[in-house]
Amino acid sequence: MIEREQYLKTLRLFKNKSLIKVITGIRRSGKSTLMEQFIEELKSEGIKQNQIIHINFEDIQFEHLLNYKAMYNYILERLNENSFNYIFLDEVQKVKDFQKAVDSLYIKKNVDVYVTGSNSDLLSSELSSLLTGRYIEIKMLPLSFKEFCLGANEKEDKKALFNDYLKYGAFPYVMELPTNDAKDIYLEGLYNTILNVDIARRYNNVDIGVMESILKFLYHNVGSLVSSTNIANTLSTNGRKTSYNTVEKYIEYLKQSFLIYEANRYDVKGKQHLKSLSKYYAVDLGLRNLLLANNSYNIGHVLENIIYFELLRRGYKVHVGKLENKEVDFVAIKGDEIEYFQVSASVLNEETFNREISSLNAIKDSYPKTLITLDDYYLGNANGIKIKNAIDFLLN
Repeated sequence: MIEREQYLKTLRLFKNKSLIKVITGIRRSGKSTLMEQFIEELKSEGIKQNQIIHINFEDIQFEHLLNYKAMYNYILERLNENSFNYIFLDEVQKVKDFQKAVDSLYIKKNVDVYVTGSNSDLLSSELSSLLTGRYIEIKMLPLSFKEFCLGANEKEDKKALFNDYLKYGAFPYVMELPTNDAKDIYLEGLYNTILNVDIARRYNNVDIGVMESILKFLYHNVGSLVSSTNIANTLSTNGRKTSYNTVEKYIEYLKQSFLIYEANRYDVKGKQHLKSLSKYYAVDLGLRNLLLANNSYNIGHVLENIIYFELLRRGYKVHVGKLENKEVDFVAIKGDEIEYFQVSASVLNEETFNREISSLNAIKDSYPKTLITLDDYYLGNANGIKIKNAIDFLLN
């Protein structure tokens, strides 16, 4: 079992604090395993089993608790009055009006509440309003490349592991499957569940065919600026007449199920966000390869996809930089800290190197600037710009 230290560290930080810990993320990214790892930590610290209540709502034995009152009463009957209680509610969005029970548990002085969910409805505007100031969200992603390597044979070549990471993605269970065919079958089943359960059952009148066409378009164009109008026109040209409003709505559904993440544009000079155009990134490259059948393999854009999520894991808010007629792949912001990143599969060609470096050179402030590449050459710095190998960057 791969220890998800990044997320465990956050749970430790907020343990016993008067905040509801909300763990969100795509299905099978490891949320339930994270809870189990944290529960084992609690036990190792001397917390007794009867102080821990763990309910997984995907388990049929808890089907009778899919009502917030039944869930609340079940937990209430098991609380220890004279000791601290740790409540873990897995896939809690399956319980209608669960927020009412969670809020009632929160106000008890001897209760620490942790919940997980596989869609961002878990933090809908209604719930966020109810729990304002009472929760923290821990956004969980599939394995980072560093975690992926921890779960592999230590002696295995890092470049070979990186190729596997590119091809089959980073869902933890994929690493346990013995053959490539098994991995494909698992990913297909996961994808169909997200589409037909997490999306189709939750929203009315979803055209799955149109939804899949939009997702394929976005996965094909990772790393490229796109608009809903452009997507609607492309689909209509290809025989699937689709309106701008439908595209907007379906993109929102795909974001809420965590299949895609959006990076908005940011005006580097004016230090402000721009509303027009965005880039979208695939949460997992295994799912992308499955959906596109390896027919779209621009290594530069794939690498950009990986670096985007790595920056998210490191706590940055990530945007696409605009500087007059130039583009910076990522403006990464964390509090008052800003870093600029340019990503290119290779800069061995002088023209490519000059193009990539020129965007960073055009930024006149003193924040750090980094060019990330798969090359083993040109490493070091150029005019104050750090040049890093992608694998080294991901493992650092």
